[in-house]
Amino acid sequence: MKRSVLSVLLLGLLLVTAQCGPSSGGGEAPQASATKTVVIGFTVSQTGSLNVSSIRQDNGLKLWMDQVNAAGGITLSDGTVVKFKTVSYDDESNKDRVQELYTRLATEDNADFLISPYSSGLTAASAVIAEQYGKVMITTGAASDATYQEGYTLVFQAYTPASRYLTGALDLLGHLDPSVKKIAFVNENDKFSTDVVAAAQVYAESLGYDIVLAESYDSGTPDFGPFINKIQAAAPEALMGGGHFQDGSTFARQLHEKGIPLKFVALLVAPPEPDFSEIGDGALGIVGPSQWEPQAEYTPESAEAAGVEWFGPLNDDFVRDYEAAYNEEPSYHSAGGYAAGLILHKAIVDADSVDTAAVKAALDRMNILTFYGGIKFDASAESHGLQIGHEMVYIQWQHDDAGNLMKQVIWPLEGATAESLYPKP
Repeated sequence: MKRSVLSVLLLGLLLVTAQCGPSSGGGEAPQASATKTVVIGFTVSQTGSLNVSSIRQDNGLKLWMDQVNAAGGITLSDGTVVKFKTVSYDDESNKDRVQELYTRLATEDNADFLISPYSSGLTAASAVIAEQYGKVMITTGAASDATYQEGYTLVFQAYTPASRYLTGALDLLGHLDPSVKKIAFVNENDKFSTDVVAAAQVYAESLGYDIVLAESYDSGTPDFGPFINKIQAAAPEALMGGGHFQDGSTFARQLHEKGIPLKFVALLVAPPEPDFSEIGDGALGIVGPSQWEPQAEYTPESAEAAGVEWFGPLNDDFVRDYEAAYNEEPSYHSAGGYAAGLILHKAIVDADSVDTAAVKAALDRMNILTFYGGIKFDASAESHGLQIGHEMVYIQWQHDDAGNLMKQVIWPLEGATAESLYPKP
């Protein structure tokens, strides 16, 4: 029988206490432990265009914190028991608000550690504040490579970088149909989407694809008619791009309504969200890169086979406990929020301290496998904190035997739960 998340965490905490606790030798009575409350500061897009994914990220982080606190916290070798509380604000999906609020978190709320907001653009705005005030920040929901090329030393990325978001989709397309050559890229004009597509275009050209259309649209675009007309005129066989949940869902629905004949469509962010199915048959056949999926099969045994340490709950336990807490299936944003807490948790355990320098050093040398996947950071000066241990999976919306829409993992093949639906209906 699989252990519950709480029992796994509690067991881990007991082991840490046993291994790191003060010696009972010398005849001295052990000192009573002191409790230290560590403040984690962050913002959430409770309002604005990023709210769906951001709120799920927040849910995951809170689940981690609630479980750790309920399990008794983290016991350091000097007997100190570390527990957590959060201070957070609504950033309104607004970059200007982010800088103001993270400055407040660092200077007025005295946050010990920071978690990033959702999205690469907002995270870039918060990262400079974290570095300025000497605060370790775990970034999640933020894939842009560029943030980790600014010379920061305290910012650590949980997500697979943007430069690797759509490259796997191109590998998948080549596997499905080597005859396809004409491809279009249509994406949101924001930092994350632009970085992803720029890297994908370079990779597509290296594979011999002919890019027949490359267009970007403003965030919040409600009508994709002009772009769909250009797609129709360019006659690509495949389309990649998108941006975030709202625009990606609208784009996919309008492509379906216009009946554009595309063999393959891969969009960012929106398809892995459970709510994407609400667009009905517009979701059928759409592919999306995902940081994590509920069907993921990372286990302690796979960690042992890879020669790395396992840390945290089993995948099925995380899914069960998230669903119990929030009455919804977790998305990869939910898992990313939980993973951010788990990363900080492991760094504190390894550092045996909540000191910033000690925690930073532990993050620099971290190499673990979790329910969310691998975690390892680039420690070079050129790309410090860039995630190098985590890989994407690719999902596709298909019909089950009863005709209901459901997600299937289709790439990489070793993790697939179904064959690809190709060409796209």
